[in-house]
Amino acid sequence: MREIVFDTETTGLDPKTGDRMVEIGCVEMVNRVETGATFHAYYNPERDMPAGAEAVHGLSEVFLSDKPLFRDGAQDLLDFIGDAPLVAHNAGFDFGFLNTELELCGLEPVSLERMIDTVAIARKKHPGAKVSLDALCSRYGVDRSHRVKHGALLDAELLAQVYVELTGGRQIGLTLDADRPVADVTPTAKAMPATERKFREPRQHMASADEIARHKTFLEGIESPLWNA
Repeated sequence: MREIVFDTETTGLDPKTGDRMVEIGCVEMVNRVETGATFHAYYNPERDMPAGAEAVHGLSEVFLSDKPLFRDGAQDLLDFIGDAPLVAHNAGFDFGFLNTELELCGLEPVSLERMIDTVAIARKKHPGAKVSLDALCSRYGVDRSHRVKHGALLDAELLAQVYVELTGGRQIGLTLDADRPVADVTPTAKAMPATERKFREPRQHMASADEIARHKTFLEGIESPLWNA
């Protein structure tokens, strides 16, 4: 199953009030394993960058001024995500910005039926616990030491690892590769031919008369045994 884990960076919190998407990062997964294929792009939002937003992701108005407009790269993004389910952390936020950008271009929005929200999954799996991306990375031992500021592709890569853990983790070795020869996944040791086996006398499980006598003598030498109390 092909899935796309993605994250966005924006100028603010609400696309309905004029905020725009300035970065998107996507990571392709097949059967919950990263394939190495990614999509990453910056976009010129055609507006200023509020100081609060810049403090989060570090993307300045000057940096974004020479980047392409979303409409100029929209088809490349759509080609990459295809019809795969889309995984995001607090997915309603990212879907809101992505679909607003698509609508501004006159393109069809992505169906919300494709949405997989890892915040909802985490809240169900860990009720009452913190479910931020940082908190989940700490819970599952995902290294985020290189995450100084938010970045769409970096956060998508971290989320991909967290998503695997939230959905059961990688059970390595519990499934067989259909393309792998049977000989490669079965024991290589061979049974010893019957003609080479040495005959062994059956082991005696009953105590001998001598062992019984010595045991009786041992018990008689115990002073004030508990079983005589």
